[in-house]
Amino acid sequence: MRLIFALPGNEAFAARLAREAGAELGQLETRQFPDGEHYVRLRTDPAGRQVDMVCSLVRADSVILTLLFAAAAARAQGAAQVTLVAPYLGYMRQDTQFQAGEAVTSTTFARLVSGAFDRLVTVDPHLHRRKSLDEIYDIPCATLHAAGLLGAWIRAEAPDALVIGPDSESAQWAAEVAAVAGAPAIVLQKERFGDREVRITFPDLSAFAGRRPVLIDDIASSGRTLAAAARELLALGFAAPLCVVVHPVFGGDAFAEVARVTARVVSTDAVPHETNLISLAPLVAAALTTEVRDD
Repeated sequence: MRLIFALPGNEAFAARLAREAGAELGQLETRQFPDGEHYVRLRTDPAGRQVDMVCSLVRADSVILTLLFAAAAARAQGAAQVTLVAPYLGYMRQDTQFQAGEAVTSTTFARLVSGAFDRLVTVDPHLHRRKSLDEIYDIPCATLHAAGLLGAWIRAEAPDALVIGPDSESAQWAAEVAAVAGAPAIVLQKERFGDREVRITFPDLSAFAGRRPVLIDDIASSGRTLAAAARELLALGFAAPLCVVVHPVFGGDAFAEVARVTARVVSTDAVPHETNLISLAPLVAAALTTEVRDD
């Protein structure tokens, strides 16, 4: 039987995953010493077992040392294989040097993870200029996709939907979601000016009058794209849109800003958030029992 450990903050997802995978949920003890250093103890013996560490890396800086220590402890105590289950994979943003002297952090982070784990399972990583994770990770990677789950939710909840992707790069993904939803799809043109400023351009929507707009995105971080698109839809006379995302990162006041101009925000549980309604546990459980490949 597989053994699953939940890193702090990931207990609910790990419990769902253990049920779906027919695995044992192990006990992990973590705390900090008075000087801030981390203490980690595996209270369930991993010797000879397939071990999965569940940790959504949405704010990786706060958990990465605990995660690396836990993985090292599992290996030292005889685990047959140690897998990182990271529904959200952090440090994918800085994948090139935009200005002289910048650290390409996605590559360095990948080296850290590759040195600690035997394989990686993640969902819809934000690849930007990379085609696959094996360009930076040295371990087998299972890249799972939530498009089908998003499409199924939209089909059930908004049968008159118009699926709207955030930018031209999302065209294929938006088409996949829309196909499952049984809905038409369009994509926006987006120009980004720094971390928090965006300009959105819509195509002609006259053919879709009366449909319920559903904004989709893989990651909602600053929320600026979703909020700007929602405001434009309202100005064009559409009903307040639904918003469906894979990774509800929502830094600062981003969620409040998006919620103000949308009818409802729904997300997968890749990142713990009050909007979680779409479970990824069945998708991840199936991947854990099959050979890992990077798509």
